[in-house]
Amino acid sequence: MSNEAGNLEPRDLYPDYAVPIVRMEGDRRILATARWGMPSSRKAIFDKASARADKLRAKGKDVDFDELLRMEPDSGTTNVRNTASSHWKPWLKPENRCLVPFTAFSEPGRSAEGKYQPIWFKLAVDDPEPLAFFAGIWLEGWTGVRKIKTGLETCDLTAFLTTEPNAEVGAVHPKAMPVILTEPDELDTWMTATWDIAKELQRPLEDGRLVRTKR
Repeated sequence: MSNEAGNLEPRDLYPDYAVPIVRMEGDRRILATARWGMPSSRKAIFDKASARADKLRAKGKDVDFDELLRMEPDSGTTNVRNTASSHWKPWLKPENRCLVPFTAFSEPGRSAEGKYQPIWFKLAVDDPEPLAFFAGIWLEGWTGVRKIKTGLETCDLTAFLTTEPNAEVGAVHPKAMPVILTEPDELDTWMTATWDIAKELQRPLEDGRLVRTKR
């Protein structure tokens, strides 16, 4: 594997920041980085721009809707659940699939006082920081607006797939969990197989394979 990401320091990762990914370039695996958050749907962006235009018109301002739409901020979509959606289909080909390495991940929980408190999970093995991977997709050279203050940007983007939760994650977040890959044959299948085979990996990790951990 070739490293284009440099020396990645241990740290927590957040949406709209650079995260490590493993992508394919020909028959080589490349360790790189991409910004977390794939493009939102055209309808979502159109609806947001329309709402913004309506507010401007209500204030008596002229609106160039085409320009407003072009510059409408899109903070990105961090995960992918409905892979049957026409929005995601162009990026489910092997050349747009990637692996997102991690040692632990969090789901939103609550403390006894009802305050937000992330609940962290890792693989249930002796290694204190075991390596596993989310099944992800990526997009090279997207151009658009993430934040109004930064304007148009060109960057690589990524997001990971989710599925129904297993027992451990479901106790905290009953709606979804990331698609986690742990075996070499799973990694190879996700990166190279046709979609009718690769889609079978969009399933929860078996019950008992995860434990809670402290950060």
